[in-house]
Amino acid sequence: MNPVRVRFAPSPTGYLHIGGLRTALYDYLFARSTGGKFILRIEDTDQSREVPGAVENLIDALHQLGMDFDEGPGVGGPFAPYIQSQRLDSYREHAQKLLDSGHAYHCFCTSDTLTQMRKAQQAKGQFVKYDRRCLNLSKSEVDARLAAGEKHVVRLKMPDNRKFVFNDLIRGQVEMDASQSDDQVLIKSDGFPTYHLAAVVDDHFMHISHAIRGEEWLSSTPKHIWLYECLGWEAPNWVHLPLILNTDRSKLSKRMNDVSVESYITRGYLKEALLNFVALMGWHTADDRELYSLEELCEVFSLDRVNKAGAVFDLSKLDWMNGQYLRSLPLETIAKRCKPYFTAAGLDTGSQEMYHKAVAAARERSTLLPEIVDYCKMFYSSGELGTADLEQISSPDSQRVLAWFIANLPANLPLDVDKVHALTQKAITELGIKGKAFYTPLRLALIGQAHGPDLPTTFSILGDFEALSRLTKFYTAKPL
Repeated sequence: MNPVRVRFAPSPTGYLHIGGLRTALYDYLFARSTGGKFILRIEDTDQSREVPGAVENLIDALHQLGMDFDEGPGVGGPFAPYIQSQRLDSYREHAQKLLDSGHAYHCFCTSDTLTQMRKAQQAKGQFVKYDRRCLNLSKSEVDARLAAGEKHVVRLKMPDNRKFVFNDLIRGQVEMDASQSDDQVLIKSDGFPTYHLAAVVDDHFMHISHAIRGEEWLSSTPKHIWLYECLGWEAPNWVHLPLILNTDRSKLSKRMNDVSVESYITRGYLKEALLNFVALMGWHTADDRELYSLEELCEVFSLDRVNKAGAVFDLSKLDWMNGQYLRSLPLETIAKRCKPYFTAAGLDTGSQEMYHKAVAAARERSTLLPEIVDYCKMFYSSGELGTADLEQISSPDSQRVLAWFIANLPANLPLDVDKVHALTQKAITELGIKGKAFYTPLRLALIGQAHGPDLPTTFSILGDFEALSRLTKFYTAKPL
């Protein structure tokens, strides 16, 4: 068997999106699980759609997600360059071979002509495709029009009356009639190739063993198979991934969802959760386990467990999974990932002990990284109490609770969980105050709100002297 070589071949038209990430991830996992090579190739032949900086963003995204490629831009490899705009001579050479063999032809039809052609076919209920009006132009006429500099494209001449039968590693045997395939443009009027020619030529010369791509390319497979045959090459294994769907089963689109990978990371989703979630959109293991590290996915991934049916993008599932990772990853990892959000919120994380304790408490109650910051704000500033809370904390019973702790804390410093628990039980017994009447004034003074973590956790995060200072702030020193 030939060694596994797979490529992720995005167009630099923006940021990496969820669909592209899944293709890249399956490429990566398949390569790693088989000891193969994962290649990045930039397909930038549509110059009009290229976004400045998109290549760099795509490469950075893959590196940040831990999906390093074996060959590609910036890395090099035996089949460089890996940017299609730098490989134009190869595409033109093979387009000429197709012209010489009669498998391709020049087309001089204008955009207006093609538009009128399509409208006429639609009006008759016909399959919309090029009607080959330029196919039978004489060589002398073609040469004359080329010599005159007339704008033109090069089209592939598809066979008539042929049924293409091929094996897809996910769908099994697929049959498609050539009559449902258009005479595809191979070289555009600007001299750049279309995806169809460039991908076939590059996949051949880069020895790609498996063409893993989205289901939307399934209908183009006969054209690609025909190109391989016309050029005398062996086609790769075909792997068409299921569509990614919205919860209403419509196709996931940028108009309906924010599908940029970068936006999810910026909003506080962990890369571990995002990769795990995307891996399960169309693939599953035998035991239906749900949580996997990237390393574990590399060990268990196989194409034979990829589903045919569309995969639903369920944001609530991603939220659940992100919460699981927030609580299971090392505390140091979560604290490091949270740092930029704390800085943006103006919170001083200089005390690492306090910071780590605060994050440890907050991650148990959070789904996204910014939620950890929101939860922790009460530890960094108790804030100002509203009128109703001030009235409650000023009540006689509340003042007795504060006074008791102010009087008893100094003798018990430094505090630990057991001491705080013992002090709490002793205070309830001696004061005869319990429930909300006991806990609410303490929480209002310590964290500025009636609900929060338990007292041992709160005291531990604030530290002995900060806790005592906050209690004192709200003690009026009136006779009890």
